[in-house]
Amino acid sequence: MTGEPAVQSADTNPAQGQVLLAIMALAVFVSVLNNSMINVAIPEIRADLAVSASAAGWIITGYALVFAVGTALYGRISDFLSLRKTFLFALLVFAAGSLLCAFAPGFAWLVAGRVLQAAGAAAIPALALGSVTRLFPPGTRGQAFGTVISSVGIGAAMGPIVGGMVVNLGGWPWLFLGTLCLLVVLASAAWLRMPDTDPADRKAGGLRDFGLVGGLLISVSAAALFLGITGLQQAGADSPRTWGPVLLGLAAAAGFTWHIQKSAAPFAPPALFRNPGYLSACGLAVFAQAAFLGGGLFLTPLLMIERHGLTPLGAGLVLAPSALAIFVFSRLAGRLSDRLGPRRVLQMCLGLVLAGLLFLSAMADSTPWVIAFGLMIMGIGYAGVMSPNANAASFALSRDIAGIGSGIYQLFFFMGAGMGAATAGAFLSHRSELAAGALNPLFTAGAGAAPYSDTFLLAAASTMVAWLFTPGIRGLPRR
Repeated sequence: MTGEPAVQSADTNPAQGQVLLAIMALAVFVSVLNNSMINVAIPEIRADLAVSASAAGWIITGYALVFAVGTALYGRISDFLSLRKTFLFALLVFAAGSLLCAFAPGFAWLVAGRVLQAAGAAAIPALALGSVTRLFPPGTRGQAFGTVISSVGIGAAMGPIVGGMVVNLGGWPWLFLGTLCLLVVLASAAWLRMPDTDPADRKAGGLRDFGLVGGLLISVSAAALFLGITGLQQAGADSPRTWGPVLLGLAAAAGFTWHIQKSAAPFAPPALFRNPGYLSACGLAVFAQAAFLGGGLFLTPLLMIERHGLTPLGAGLVLAPSALAIFVFSRLAGRLSDRLGPRRVLQMCLGLVLAGLLFLSAMADSTPWVIAFGLMIMGIGYAGVMSPNANAASFALSRDIAGIGSGIYQLFFFMGAGMGAATAGAFLSHRSELAAGALNPLFTAGAGAAPYSDTFLLAAASTMVAWLFTPGIRGLPRR
């Protein structure tokens, strides 16, 4: 397109770098808001469209499945095509899905619209992290990542509140129309002001070197593993719905590994998976995300609604302080990771996440205010995990593989989210059936809340596993 700005690095043109950050932060906000506000509308959608609880789960599962797979594919595409064109195309797909959801004549059309939404929204995290890696030099990326990721907190905080208000006032279709309006504003800003990557940085071979077979294999692997994780919660570990997809996913992953070793134009460079710093960042992302999602965003609404009798809006208000903590502290955490190095910040902040989860395990039957305080401690720690860990992953990525490297990192990140929710749900059901006392000796309340205490403890164990990856984290402090 004529008139498209081109930048080589944001430090040579700070104004364009700030415009890029503003657009990407707004995009992440819209994506997170869209997903978090839909959760509170599920009961009304079930009643309005007359579907079962298991079927209604596909409103979330279908979106998450396509989103997880799409992040890696968009990351690879951005290594070949214009950042600006790819971003605008993704927003167009996202908007089309929102329009279909708003006017869906039946449940199948609604799920199709959610899948289309995810097919567009999946570009946002991959392009956001890839563009920061390309356009910002080491030593400044942490603060840039913090700026983008801080919008996750405010989107997550506003989503349940906005969703509850809109559903009460106008009905669930207005949630998707609201998303559509925000996407129109975002696309206009990107069309007019978004800087583009330098064409000289793109692959000379074009899409013929995309590595289609590798892309299909990693997509099948991610989709199958995600379905297996979902089956763990719905059908149990011994069901073919669980182990069947898991075996398929592992076989596809093995095929992907073999293919990138042998292919002349691999989907991802094999050296990327031999880089200990990158692999450590990916492993940490899986278990830290599983801990926060399983022990926070998934478990807490169940505790508040089933144990304390709160409404979905009330449960959203309990989550709000942790989400606001992420918004407030993400930029600071990113800046600290530039100054101190990502490893030290990650070790300290994972300790905060662990402290928050242990507090919640001991106080699981306390008042919503006490639960909100524990979640806020978790949120402060989690803010110090997301941007420093993304910063650490970026140290392993040269500019020519920034897209695929960021996309695969995001794939691990969202697989961790699915794993956290599924294992927390399955473990909660298992402990509820046993009707046993809490595993945490500090928990002294009634037996009814013991399963929740144990599940918070499981999330704490996941945090400790995440901490084991920190010695491999790379990235030097800025001098």
